[in-house]
Amino acid sequence: MHIDHVVLAVRDLDEAADRLLASTGLDAVAGGRHPGWGTANRIVPLGDDYVELLSVVDRDIGAGTTLGRALLELTQDGRDRWFSVCVAEPEIDATAARLGLTVDPGARTLPDGTRVRWRGAGIEDPARPPWLPFFIVWDIPPQEHPGRMPAAHRVAPSGIRRVEVAGDAARLRDWLGGAEVPIACVTADGPSGVRSVAVGLADGGEVVLQGAR
Repeated sequence: MHIDHVVLAVRDLDEAADRLLASTGLDAVAGGRHPGWGTANRIVPLGDDYVELLSVVDRDIGAGTTLGRALLELTQDGRDRWFSVCVAEPEIDATAARLGLTVDPGARTLPDGTRVRWRGAGIEDPARPPWLPFFIVWDIPPQEHPGRMPAAHRVAPSGIRRVEVAGDAARLRDWLGGAEVPIACVTADGPSGVRSVAVGLADGGEVVLQGAR
């Protein structure tokens, strides 16, 4: 079990990507569309993991889904805000059964028209608070993982180093079944949820990504 990606809800994908590149040197490449959710994304590839910029691009469809409504609410003032963390879980069926989640198939259409597929649990479960991760297992070869997409970064990222969330540490530990995943609970003002994502750099430094910008 490890962090697969962290989702940043944005109002406009291209504008958010431009801000990210200018402020951090991290490039966000075109990812594709999720027809069933009315969403599209851009991917910040980091190797074994990635940051996903996610936006509702078809409001008629998006407003009718749990995920779409959450994204619209998070970005209603035009600011980017973290949605949640996604954890890769090879034993997704057992984990979902333990937590009372449903495992659902998912797919995304890439800009070239090809499809990538996965199975996920918890992303649209209204009982899952936003600071607890949802789960994924990819139905693609490892080299086709979104974190491996080519990107024109101005820095040399080495992957997600840690994620900080405002939430309950004991409940997070139980949710993950005791697995060691670099998600830390912190004390913070305001609602619970993801607070920051630290991306390691090859030179030993890091870029800390905040939400609400």
